[in-house]
Amino acid sequence: MLYQMECDAQRAGGTPVEYRPPVPCLAMQEGVFNLPDAELFYRDNKAAGPCVVFFHPATGSAMTWAFQEQAFTEAGYRVICYSRRGYYRSTPVDRDNAGSWTTDLLLLLEALGIDKFHGVGCAAGGLTLLDFAVSYPERLHSMVLASTICGVQDEVYLKLSTGLRPPGFDEMPPEFRELSPSFRAASPEGVEAWVAQVRIALSGNRLGQTNLNRITLSTLQSVQVRTLFMTGDADLWMPPSLARGIAKSFPNCEMVTLTEVGHCPYWECPDLFNELVLKHIGAERG
Repeated sequence: MLYQMECDAQRAGGTPVEYRPPVPCLAMQEGVFNLPDAELFYRDNKAAGPCVVFFHPATGSAMTWAFQEQAFTEAGYRVICYSRRGYYRSTPVDRDNAGSWTTDLLLLLEALGIDKFHGVGCAAGGLTLLDFAVSYPERLHSMVLASTICGVQDEVYLKLSTGLRPPGFDEMPPEFRELSPSFRAASPEGVEAWVAQVRIALSGNRLGQTNLNRITLSTLQSVQVRTLFMTGDADLWMPPSLARGIAKSFPNCEMVTLTEVGHCPYWECPDLFNELVLKHIGAERG
């Protein structure tokens, strides 16, 4: 099913609304998990409910999910946010022994006693979540893939995807690459707060970790996990026309397009993002 949603988080009758900072979640506790060759930083509310694990984008870390932590805690979920290697308070990636982000995650989950969870991945975090879903589908109740290129390796897809962005795109300011024009115009304080969390995101080298699987469009057809695929119609990485092709490759997938939203729906329209994700993962409980 494909459908479109208006995002009113930054508009009210066509006029900007005041930026509302996230409410800190006092239930979140911080920890560091020792891998055999690295450390992973994580945040955990240690609640007794079903678990939701958040997978951050390349411009984020465990600290990215400020708008989600309190909302999902209040909804009765155990919330886990962690930094992959190379990100906030986690060990930088060793170029000679990079390891796999899926293996790192599996070890973290086992250490925290999490057998099965709902996964929410945005942008680069969606690559990690999808690779985990291919390797360990039995560990997932459901997943949400937001604004992610999924790491698909088909030549025709790579040509189309990379062709969307001109040379020099990666060197442009992250707020231009990832936040929609509507949000940048309506919420300068929100932009400033987003940029602040980007500045602290990296702990060192983040490049080199790999999938356990080669992801292709055919691979997606084998993923039976119930999936919500989300993108914004102002997303420069994953525009709706490209997202529809990806979403249709999953056998058990619903897609939503958010109006006037860019690459960071979790930040640009957090209320709507949370509502959609909670509805999706709540269907499992219902």
